[in-house]
Amino acid sequence: MKNYLQKLERKIKERYPQLKLSAEWDGRSVILTGDAPTVEERYTVGAFFARKCKKLPGYKGLVNDITVAGKAEPPMRMPEVQDTLLEGKTFDVLIIGAGVVGCAIARELSRYDLTIAVLEKECDCAMQASSRNDGMIHPGFADSPSKIKGRLNTRGNRLYRKLDKELGFQTEWPGSFMLFDSPLLKPLVPFMHRRAAKNGVEGRVGYMNKKTIQNMEPNLSTEYYGGFWMPYSGIASPFKVTIAFAENAAANGVSFFFETAVTGFDKTNDLISAVYTNRGTLNARLIINAAGVWSDKIAEFAGDRFFSIHPRKGMDIILDKKKKGAQHTIIGKPNLLNSSKQHSKGGGIIPCIEGNILVGPTAHEVYDREDYGTDSEDERALLEQMSMNKTLSRGDIIAYYSGIRAATWEEDFIVEMSEKVPNLIHAAGIQSPGFASAPAIAEDIAALALRRFPAGLKEKPNFISRRAAPRETASMHDAERHTLIKRDPLYGKIVCRCEQISEGEIRDAVRSCLALGMQNISLDAIKRRCRAGMGRCHGGFCTPRVMEIISREAGILLERITKKGGSSYILNNPLPADKGKATL
Repeated sequence: MKNYLQKLERKIKERYPQLKLSAEWDGRSVILTGDAPTVEERYTVGAFFARKCKKLPGYKGLVNDITVAGKAEPPMRMPEVQDTLLEGKTFDVLIIGAGVVGCAIARELSRYDLTIAVLEKECDCAMQASSRNDGMIHPGFADSPSKIKGRLNTRGNRLYRKLDKELGFQTEWPGSFMLFDSPLLKPLVPFMHRRAAKNGVEGRVGYMNKKTIQNMEPNLSTEYYGGFWMPYSGIASPFKVTIAFAENAAANGVSFFFETAVTGFDKTNDLISAVYTNRGTLNARLIINAAGVWSDKIAEFAGDRFFSIHPRKGMDIILDKKKKGAQHTIIGKPNLLNSSKQHSKGGGIIPCIEGNILVGPTAHEVYDREDYGTDSEDERALLEQMSMNKTLSRGDIIAYYSGIRAATWEEDFIVEMSEKVPNLIHAAGIQSPGFASAPAIAEDIAALALRRFPAGLKEKPNFISRRAAPRETASMHDAERHTLIKRDPLYGKIVCRCEQISEGEIRDAVRSCLALGMQNISLDAIKRRCRAGMGRCHGGFCTPRVMEIISREAGILLERITKKGGSSYILNNPLPADKGKATL
């Protein structure tokens, strides 16, 4: 093993003489240390070792600790809260992370008579990858059936069709075209059929010629050569899905603790016996690691770091709702002739569930796991993607945003019990198609978790499987809306002009936050729930009224209300935290 790693080292150093590199084997992982001049070189080295070592006996993963230009990796942004809220508390199950996977797991386990807590370092659910993606429910074609994500994607896709009825979030199934950018791709169609069959992709998939596609999507540019059709490609709002899982879990007794970061563990006889946080030390019989881009750090706290995350950033753009109808299906044009070197599905154009059109994402490696900046280079790539539809233009853009994928070097999910810590389960490395796979991941993690508890543990007889959908007055028929307003006039008072959101909906959104135990309700928390401030003016007109409603309903002084948590106060000179409750 040592000789093999040294051989790989020499190959890399011949190509990158400025690189400092050492590769060691710890019995199950290859650990890289050293320093690379750039993020790109760090990635190239990590990808090379992962590819060359994956078939080694006993290999589980690559841990890449190479620094960049002599600088350590930027640390996790910590919550500002410091208190003893959790000191001495004990739970049966502790879930770290309130993204879509963590909240789906919480909902699945809330069926059972267990005390469950979810810890989230941000001030709300879905504030990182789970709200910074395209909301596509992938059909399950893209990934190899030999991969965990290849198997879970298709099952997750099917589960969404049941869950939207139970949990009151909306899904639509516009289908997707994988356009061919070369006539040389048509001979691949039989192989694509076999891949779809192996992965269990549902519906009548298959090749369509250019004329048929243009009849379905007349606004497409004609620079393509037919495409592969998959009818069960869906769309949903990723943050509304996450919130639906969380609210239903809370209704079934799960406790959520926001602005709470795990900072370490104590272990006794190989078991995690204490969990340290910025809000006190607590205990749990079972810990589930669903910490997204920080999942490898959580594993390291437990002495079980056999993998590492390399953050992959993607940028998207959102177009104005006035372009609704300009495209009806999901369109992508990946480079299939070079797919072996491509770690992204290539981006495309997606009609969103709310009526906007989304373009993206891009994909490139970064060093900072919470770098959510946007840049002109990505914008140029997105404008090129946008040109697939000849009716879309730069003037239609109303927002840019970026997200970070939590990619392992093996480019696959980790859904398993820890081999070294019996009361730890990993739901890690969840990148695309993580949103589509989340319900299936939750089922598998719940099955693993139940092994730690008595065999006779049964579902609660009073489990609440359904959640009422939030009222959305803009989508109601006139008669339905009139009846609702007659019963509660607040639904007739429009606060957000762009999205036509009423005061009643904003009030309901505040109450949704309170039901999850949120202490600091931000403007973005309301936006995620009812879209107030999500239109072209970005809250230019409605922000003061939304703040007033938050203050009234939650008892928070206007001076303490933030844009997105932390110190992002809307008003200057906020009051001290101990004076943050309003008396109205």
